[in-house]
Amino acid sequence: METYQRPAYEQVTLAHGGNTVTLRPSLRAAVTLEASFGFPAMFRALEEGNFTVISEIIRAASSPVQDAAAFLAGIPGKPLSSFIGPARMPLAELVSMLMPAPDPKATDVRPSGKSVAWSDFYADLYENATGWLGWTPEQAWNATPIEITRAYAGHVAKLKAIHGSGEDDKPTAKAPDPEQAAHNVAAGLDPEFDRAGLRALKAKIASGS
Repeated sequence: METYQRPAYEQVTLAHGGNTVTLRPSLRAAVTLEASFGFPAMFRALEEGNFTVISEIIRAASSPVQDAAAFLAGIPGKPLSSFIGPARMPLAELVSMLMPAPDPKATDVRPSGKSVAWSDFYADLYENATGWLGWTPEQAWNATPIEITRAYAGHVAKLKAIHGSGEDDKPTAKAPDPEQAAHNVAAGLDPEFDRAGLRALKAKIASGS
């Protein structure tokens, strides 16, 4: 079975009617979209071709932000199917990038059974970025969830290399676990969402059905 590999630098580009827009799954976009719709509703909107929700996804993830308005302004007056059809797959990938990705170096991927609300998870990411990593608020908001989790993991590894790996040397701040958050999504955090369903949605979009 082929495993989807997320790109090292996460972004997607949409093109329509001679206009293009670049979308980044930033922490700001993740917080905004999850609070407004939730992941099940966003994937459902992509499957159903809900232009209202699709437009909000584009606005939230546009980089720079003002490009979204110009891009979306060029769509009315043309058949929506000519835009929504090609846009569904890259937007599905974008939404999936708003969620944590498993650490390829992790050896223990068993879920702990604890559930974490998305708002709390993203708040922890922000705290780690601005607190432990020393990033500015703007840098934290513009970074993607995977960039923050991987940078934080690197920071912890650095501290362990310098000070040792004893329990007393570990940072005491809450550290969101991308592995566990991914399991939470599939195991009950969002009851309507499952990764098998996401794969089925992607297959459906790819087949044009």
